[in-house]
Amino acid sequence: TGYGTINGRLIYIFAQDFTVFGGSLSETHAEKICKVMDLALQVGVPMIGLNDSGGARIQEGVRSLGGYADIFYRNVQASGVIPQISAIMGPCAGGAVYSPAITDFTMMVEDTSYMFVTGPNVVKTVTNEIVTSEELGGASAHSTKSGVAHTTSANDIELLEDIKSLLSYIPQNNEETTKQLDYKLQDEVREVLSDIIPDNPNKPYDMHDVINGVIDTDSFYEIHKNYAENILVGFARIGGRSIGIVANQPMVLAGVLDVDSSKKAARFTRFCDAFNIPLLVLVDVPGFLPGTNQEWNGIITNGAKLLYALSEATVPKITVITRKAYGGAYDVMNSKHIGADLNYAWPSAEIAVMGAKGAAEIIFKREIKSSDNPEQKWKEKEAEYAENFANPYGAAKRGFIDEVILPKNTRRKLIKAFKMLEGKRVERPKRKHGNIPL
Repeated sequence: TGYGTINGRLIYIFAQDFTVFGGSLSETHAEKICKVMDLALQVGVPMIGLNDSGGARIQEGVRSLGGYADIFYRNVQASGVIPQISAIMGPCAGGAVYSPAITDFTMMVEDTSYMFVTGPNVVKTVTNEIVTSEELGGASAHSTKSGVAHTTSANDIELLEDIKSLLSYIPQNNEETTKQLDYKLQDEVREVLSDIIPDNPNKPYDMHDVINGVIDTDSFYEIHKNYAENILVGFARIGGRSIGIVANQPMVLAGVLDVDSSKKAARFTRFCDAFNIPLLVLVDVPGFLPGTNQEWNGIITNGAKLLYALSEATVPKITVITRKAYGGAYDVMNSKHIGADLNYAWPSAEIAVMGAKGAAEIIFKREIKSSDNPEQKWKEKEAEYAENFANPYGAAKRGFIDEVILPKNTRRKLIKAFKMLEGKRVERPKRKHGNIPL
């Protein structure tokens, strides 16, 4: 355990050594970690843990279990006060997994690290399932299936470099803001943004192209890249300022919100809000994913997590609607109604209760049914609905959209908007804490 600097910034760190008793946690091992965690919290600097442990030291019995609980308690006390980063650089089994789970970011090394509560041998004994450590809790499983791992790296050195990159976007503690890089305002018009949205509203496009068109060159640091890919989250810089981005991804499931994407975006939103990182929300969402699988897995409460997180956030929040914003998903994706500071829309935006085809079928059901040519009538009514509602101007008339902007001017608008909002302060009602729908 100890302290040091990363790019001139003080950090506290502990590292487990697998070559000594398999890195297992003893009573004194836990005391050392707790001491450095207490110091990190008192000084107000990030805490980094390099995990490589087989779990509690069996020989010490309940004393080692108590040591784990002491660490967990400190993780919780530090949550939202100082950034906590866990690097999994080998096995992390049993009780050892719960400390990384409470921290802000869990980063794993491909092929050499794994996390699980019970290992392959116990799984085989209890359920008769035969599974390898990699399949059960490797970097691939946790970065694609469970979402436990926020990032993965090819090797230990790359992971350490990733930690340095991540730290550059986040502040020392919850009372500071991320250091802004020097930036001189230039011609911020980006013509490339004008050609991204396809003419066919049902044709997908890559939201990464929009992100890269509005941020500083090569500044996007994506989180949860391979998990719930229908939504993108990550850090970037706009005009030298660190921001958090939440964006629907039309390339995957048309950008719908589902259980996993809602949890992913909600957690990221809460981290940004805790550490004073402004939020940019890019919207192209046709709604929530329908189906028994989603309903039975709690899309109602999980979707509400994202709604809660964005409503709760008091950092500067800006929304840009690039294309679709339908139904309840329009409300959830940082609409004006849940506290967004500025809401922009491109001319291609469609803000409506639902898509034109479904809406026409419901609204004009009798007319279509009584028509000589129902199919033709349906298409006519669909076009009529699209002309009247599939645009941003109705919402703009009511003040729900602050401005309809040309795509090429988006970056310039955002640089000025975030600058204008940097002094934002919000006083919340006094309470112990809210009851987020966990």
